[in-house]
Amino acid sequence: MAASYSVSLEKIIETHSLEVIYLPKAANDILITTNEVNRPGIVLMGYTDYFDPLRIQILGWTEVGFLQKMEKEKQEEALSYWLGLHPAAAVITRGLEIPDYFIEACEKYAVPLLRTNEETSPFLATLIQYLNASLAPRITRHGVFCEVYGEGVLIIGESGAGKSETAVELIKRGHRFIADDAVEIRKVDDHTLIGSSPNNIRHFIELRGIGMINARRLFGMGAVKVSEKIDMVIQLEPWDSTKAYDRLGLDNEYTKILDVKVPVITIPVNPGRNLAIIIETAAMNNRQKKMGYNAARELMVGLGMEDIEPGEKELEIWHNS
Repeated sequence: MAASYSVSLEKIIETHSLEVIYLPKAANDILITTNEVNRPGIVLMGYTDYFDPLRIQILGWTEVGFLQKMEKEKQEEALSYWLGLHPAAAVITRGLEIPDYFIEACEKYAVPLLRTNEETSPFLATLIQYLNASLAPRITRHGVFCEVYGEGVLIIGESGAGKSETAVELIKRGHRFIADDAVEIRKVDDHTLIGSSPNNIRHFIELRGIGMINARRLFGMGAVKVSEKIDMVIQLEPWDSTKAYDRLGLDNEYTKILDVKVPVITIPVNPGRNLAIIIETAAMNNRQKKMGYNAARELMVGLGMEDIEPGEKELEIWHNS
């Protein structure tokens, strides 16, 4: 069974600077569990089929104006159709004045009532984006996560492979550090993964022989970042002279994280290899591939081997860590 997540109404109020008009109980005790929102519309006319009471309800000029033009008896009836279903919360946009009868109805049915000065469509977009991130399916994986030339690079491998040391070298070369040891990965849509660090270890890096360092305090605010999209995975493994490593890069290898396909490359670790420079090059090359350029393909064409098309294969690289 898939795990479910929630975000408190208090957190939503703080993040979006919402004005509290009425709360039936403490906002911290009101949990939002769906990333979908709703505008009442036809529900105010009594059609309540398929109505989802877990969604936050958004009302703008259209809904408020529609109610104001009704006779008092019709207003009460419309609000009873809607608020009687006990939606999670109602938000009035554009800083519109809220009639007393509307507030009284929310109090009667114990529905939280909030207000924002933002226009309806921009607020809808912002709230949905926030809920998508807050309620996204997530997993935690052992590794290091950095932003390199704008690419989110997740570095994985066994303990002692040099992941943390590589992160420090990348920071010194002007890139930004996001997470060490535990990387929290969230699936915000069918094609996008966002990586971040758990709050209690954010900005910390463990270096064997030195101990824990705080990258933000040691290297400055410009050296760290809270989250980033995962664009590629780099797996570090000990050099194996009997293994045939990819020397062209014609084939595209992928791994799946939360059912999202992510490019992955394997880099053998050997004394004397500058992993930071290799990862920089891998990040730039991945960006070129996304823009439609494949160096290996150009080489094959130059050698008269136009019939060779790049293929794809999927790798299983995750362990129970």
